[in-house]
Amino acid sequence: MSHTPISNDTLIREVETRLVEIDGAALRIGRLARLQAELRARDLAGCVLFDPVNMRYATGLRNYQVMQMHIPFRYAFVPADGMAVGFELGAEGAETPYPETVADIRPSRIPNFFLAGSRLGEHARRWAADINQLVKDHAGANRRVAVDRIGPAHLAALEAAGLTAVEAQEPMELARAVKLPEELALMAVDIFVAEAGIARMKSALRPGLTENAFWSVLHETNTAAGGEWIECRLVASGQRTNPWGAECSGKMIEAGELVGFDTDMVGPGGTCADISRTLLCGDGPPSRRQKDLYRLAVEQLEHNMALVRPGISFRDYAERCWPLPAAYVANRYPEVAHGIGLCDEYPGIPPIQDWDERGYRGGYEGVIEENMTLCVESYIGADGGPEGVKLEQQVLVTAEGCRLLSTFPLEDIFLT
Repeated sequence: MSHTPISNDTLIREVETRLVEIDGAALRIGRLARLQAELRARDLAGCVLFDPVNMRYATGLRNYQVMQMHIPFRYAFVPADGMAVGFELGAEGAETPYPETVADIRPSRIPNFFLAGSRLGEHARRWAADINQLVKDHAGANRRVAVDRIGPAHLAALEAAGLTAVEAQEPMELARAVKLPEELALMAVDIFVAEAGIARMKSALRPGLTENAFWSVLHETNTAAGGEWIECRLVASGQRTNPWGAECSGKMIEAGELVGFDTDMVGPGGTCADISRTLLCGDGPPSRRQKDLYRLAVEQLEHNMALVRPGISFRDYAERCWPLPAAYVANRYPEVAHGIGLCDEYPGIPPIQDWDERGYRGGYEGVIEENMTLCVESYIGADGGPEGVKLEQQVLVTAEGCRLLSTFPLEDIFLT
């Protein structure tokens, strides 16, 4: 694509053209089949999904995704064989929008305190009775059901109904990790929109613009194209770029400052475009220190991308990753690479220094597989240093290695 800003009319027309060409029914059927294979491999009768990302993957149902993350009122039962059942508020007589994956839409039992108040336990028991009946209808004597997000009242109600609840995120994440052709086509659409937004951000960047206003350019672009939401607000300028992780603020961006951002954008195709770039504000040349930071980040990124191939274990990959110079170890990024799909997802591969940690950064067993999509991360910022550089590329794992999905160019001004 051209990396100069394009009009909304051109953007919308291109997105609509691409989306029409993607077989949505094949996408939903393929996703459901991958999940059900994981359920059967674990001898599970089915799963109950509240997580909106999991619901969307398994069924196609996608309403109210952000609200569902904190006020869950929708859910789905997905059997290990057969069609899913969706539950929505006010669903009497509702038609299923996705007949390839969803047999029926039924009224939901109120599953949270906001809606149920002191009657939460009562609603939980009715909910568990519904699930119990679905398990009997689809799996007979198998009483093992996976669940992703339920509170103590609902867990107790399931157990009182004689069901054994197990963690749903493992089969969900493993199903989602390897991408279908239709998913890759959707991801290409969403990266196209994100990179159109990046082009506009770069064009809009000027001294005196606030970080919030700079970030709003990406939001506007995504919304105009029919995009959905953005996972976090990662924009930082000047000294706020080191250490990395500050969300955007009302700070004015000054001439000569580095400006880093991470898109984390769920676009009109429903997949995440997760791309990081660092720009220079103003017309002046970068300093020697800024060039050195940027060049090290590019070196880290290119080295680690070259390692990506099917069959390499997560630990082996982490051990072979570019060795951070000592000055930058303290502020290292928490992952050298991670999966990407409907959002950030399995696997999460930490730096080798953190492999044996048992907290957020601890590593685990597994291998990189063909048709996984990954984000390869780089952050270079010295402990106590004035600025840092964040870069990130989205890639597809192929039989030959990795292929770039994100194509917005790196900044030549730092590399010449």
